[in-house]
Amino acid sequence: MTDNHVSGMETSAVSVLKRAVELDQSGRFQESLVCYQEGIQLLIDVLKALKDESKRGHYRDKIKGYMDRAEQIKAHVNQLKEDGKYHEQIKIPEDATGYSYETLFKPYISSTLSEVWVEDPYIRHTHQLYNFVRFCEMLLKTCNKVKKIHLLTSQGEQADNTQQSSALSELRDSLGGQGVTLDVQYSSTIHDREIRFDNGWMIKIGRGLDYFKKPKGRFSIGYCDYDLRCCHETSVEIFHTKHTKTL
Repeated sequence: MTDNHVSGMETSAVSVLKRAVELDQSGRFQESLVCYQEGIQLLIDVLKALKDESKRGHYRDKIKGYMDRAEQIKAHVNQLKEDGKYHEQIKIPEDATGYSYETLFKPYISSTLSEVWVEDPYIRHTHQLYNFVRFCEMLLKTCNKVKKIHLLTSQGEQADNTQQSSALSELRDSLGGQGVTLDVQYSSTIHDREIRFDNGWMIKIGRGLDYFKKPKGRFSIGYCDYDLRCCHETSVEIFHTKHTKTL
């Protein structure tokens, strides 16, 4: 392994662990735990590549410190989950970036996740349907055990209904080709927006999945990469429950 490669891993580890500490200090414990784990693994990889014993000792101490803190957070989060008291709030400021679906949901997606429930009254216009497609893509990328996705949404005007039905039917067929079942139900009274995972996590977003602003153009930064897309101001509430209800 070259010195440049090791230096690059060191830089990445510092960046990820800095983010972990920031999230830790702001009380976003589940997210910070994921960052601590990623950063610790990067430091372990650096340690394996180092020859200088003094540097190796320095990194062993760093790794131990971060591992101890990660274990404390893990125990704290598990106790809150056990007591049914886990609650976390994330404020997304107006025009903020860095809140793609993968960034927002990844800390709550475990390797055992197999079923997802989405309640969102506004999955009917073109951009909202694309948002839902991107959300489904994110699920498939981050967890290969997802087997069923439930969507409860509303229907709009007749013209919108035709597009909505056609788009969701196409998505159902596409997901089916990936071994995933899409179950779509409609409600004329739905108002609340929430996403539930069968591992117990529940995420409520004030604006549902539709919190991204329209890009300035098709060739503008943020058109493809949602981490670079500006957001509307909204709040995200995160809870954990032992028993995830079904629709």
